[in-house]
Order: sequence, then structure tokens, then C-alpha cells
Amino acid sequence: MTARVLVVDDIAANLRLLEAKLLNEYYEVAVASSGLEALATVGRWMPDVVLLDVMMPGMDGYEVCRRLKAQPTTAHIPVVMVTALTDQAERVRGLEAGADDFLSKPVDDATLFARLRALLRMKQVLDAWRLRAETARDLGFEPPPGPPPSVAGARALLVNADPGEAEHLATVLRLDGLNVSASANPASAWDALIESTPDVMLLSLSLDGGDALRLASRVRAEALTRDVPVVLVADATQKGLVLRGFDLGANDHVLRPVDPNELRARVRNQIRRKRYQERLRAELDRSLEMAVTDPLTGLRNRRYVRRHLDALLRNTGAAVLLIDVDRFKTVNDTHGHAAGDAVLREIADRLRAHLRASDVVARYGGEEFIVVMAGATREEALLVAERLRSAVAASPIGAAGVPLDVTVSLGVAAGEATASCDQVVGAADGALYRAKNNGRNRVEPALPEDWASGPGGADSVRRREA
Repeated sequence: MTARVLVVDDIAANLRLLEAKLLNEYYEVAVASSGLEALATVGRWMPDVVLLDVMMPGMDGYEVCRRLKAQPTTAHIPVVMVTALTDQAERVRGLEAGADDFLSKPVDDATLFARLRALLRMKQVLDAWRLRAETARDLGFEPPPGPPPSVAGARALLVNADPGEAEHLATVLRLDGLNVSASANPASAWDALIESTPDVMLLSLSLDGGDALRLASRVRAEALTRDVPVVLVADATQKGLVLRGFDLGANDHVLRPVDPNELRARVRNQIRRKRYQERLRAELDRSLEMAVTDPLTGLRNRRYVRRHLDALLRNTGAAVLLIDVDRFKTVNDTHGHAAGDAVLREIADRLRAHLRASDVVARYGGEEFIVVMAGATREEALLVAERLRSAVAASPIGAAGVPLDVTVSLGVAAGEATASCDQVVGAADGALYRAKNNGRNRVEPALPEDWASGPGGADSVRRREA
């Protein structure tokens, strides 16, 4: 797995040693000898991972990490601090600054590359979501608010056969307001995962027979649990299992005896990263929804309904109801555009209320609506069209404080699977034109000549209102 790695250290020998190891594994490598140089290189080169020395003159590694994590353009870049410090408080300080992990000098090669692979997998997922979200923003969609910094209310699942240790870990996590549940074995843990997906899972490697790693692998393989962060709890002698766990998709680890502050810091970081990913996914989902939704009525828009109709006509065929509001220009001219908008919203609600869940109703443009009924016959579509006409005409619509008697005209066409979208819509448009000419507030079916005349357009709308 190739990637860009920035190595930051004020000692040239350390820089060259790490650079040589990384180049030997085919990573792209840049080096920096100070905090300021590191920040400048990150801004210019945008690495995938930063290996950051803690003790540097001027600006130390903690401050560099804080600045990277404070900037939206660099906050997603994993930072691994490389240090000779052994004080537990220093590790917690780094985690609080946003570091993703620590490596002790001299750096163990197996641990270094296992952590790099795990962090790069995580970053690839986040980068994919970030790119999609940025594309949506470029199209004009505003992002939703970001996740709160507090992790209170998040759910943690402990998988631990030692009830004493499980209770100790739960007590520590509850200090941050987490809701903690526990399972004594992988089978019950999997049931708990499926029943209610947690925000983080702490997995003890003291379970028998490699069951813990099998569970970690299963969590990553299943779509429902794939994004759950997995934090391994291990003995210092279980280095091989920890590294194997990283290769299977574990996100982080703590070693026994577990330091409470380090545990809390690591778990908080994992939950925050998961929530960041969820925010990106929600931003994309919202953008996609807005891209196919009419903002005034909440119905699907023209782009969506034409693609939907195309897909139906390739398979089962479909009926189309083209609906136009009668004398809508008069509503706007007499009562104002706000009243016109209120009329369109109420008509949309009445149409939606009288259709099946499988039918798609959309605003087709201006005062025009369209209904697509999968597999419906001409007779079925005519019955539905009459029901919709009656629903709109049944009672006045309140707009600008005035009850308005509003009606609609409908044209109906049923297309076989061999028809094109333009042909079916064009036939319905021809029938709608005839409904307007024959007195409005009526339903007309498409005739053979409507199919021959081809699709309607803006001119046909103007003809109907003339």
C-alpha cells in the first residue's frame, strides 16, 4: 500500500533512518526538521500520514499536532508521534492533542508498518467520503453542522471474559458519559452488535483460541458493523496478536495495565472520527436527496422522474399522468406568487395522499406535475387520474388568507416496455393539451395521433395556458 509519509524530526540521523525504512517499503517520503517546516510541508504536499517527533526545539510535536487537527484541510491526516518519552502522562497529552498513536524509539519495524497500514485504510475511507462531500458543496449544497466535541451518550461494547476488568473499563468510560454494555464471549457480542450497533467496541485479546481476532475480522466483513471502531485490549506480551489485529481491521489498542486517561483519550478519538465519517455520509445523502427533490413541494423533480421512467420502460412498462393546474397564471397575477406557491404545495400534498407508495409523483416544471405508475394499464391510470382530479377540486385551497377554487387537467398515456420516455410523456402531453382545450378540470387519454406527434415542450405549456 503506497502512500505519502512526512517524517518530522530535528535529528538528521533519525530522519534518514526512518526515510530509508519507508522508501524500502515503497512509500513516498518527505522530511522536515522543525515544526514550522512540517506545517509548511503538510500545506504544500498533503501527506497521508505524519510521523512526528515529540521533542523538538521551538515548536514541539504537541503544538504541531494541535495545529494540524485545528485546520479543516489537515484535520483528517493521521498523526503518529514518535518519542523516546516513556511517561504515561506524555502519551495522554499527545492523544489529547489529536495524535492517532505513539511509537517508541527505537522504532520497531513490524509495529511501524502495521500501524501505517491500519491508518491508511482508515484515511482512504474518510478521503472517499470527503471527496464526495466536497463535490456536493461545489454544486451549492450547504453542509450540515459538524458533530459536537463531547462523546457523552455514545455507546460502547466491551467484549471481555474477565468480569472484574470489564467493570473497571466500564467505570472509566462512564466518566465521559458513555453508555457501556458488556459481553463475555464473541457469540453474545455479535448478537449485541446486530441488535444495537455501538459507537466503539473494546475487544480483549485474552479470549481463548483466537476468537477475538475472528470477531474483529467478522466486524469488518459485515456491512452493518464495518464502520464500528475496534480498540484492542492486550497484554504487553501479545504484540503479535495486536499486529495481526491491525491487519484484520482493528483501529487502536491499549496495553495492560490500562491507564484510565489513555483509555479515555483513545476511545474519544475513535468515537469522534466515527462521527466525522457519519457526518460526511449524512452530508452526501442530504446532497443526493436535494439533487432529486423539488425544494418548493418536496416532491421528486424532473431529473429524477425521467430517469425512473426510463428504467421502468426498459422492464415492465409504465403509465404516465401529466397534470397541469388550470388558470394558474391568474392565481399569481391576482393573489401574488406567495399564494401561487401555497397552491402548488397543497396540490402536491393532495396528489401524494391519493397515490400508492410505489407510484412516483414529481413536479415536472412550473405548475405541471407528473405521476409515473409502474406496470399500470391505461384503464388503471385513468381511474387514478380521475381520483386525483377529484381530490384537488373537492375543496378550496387556502392561500394568502383567501379560499381559492383550484382545478387540474390531466393527460394519461400507458407505455409498453418498448416505448421511450419521450414517447410516453409526449403522448400524455398531447392528451393534456386536449383536456385544456375541452374545458379544463378533466381527464383525457392519449389517442393514436398523440403518440405520433412526439414529445411536448415549453410551447405546449404556453398553448395550454393561452
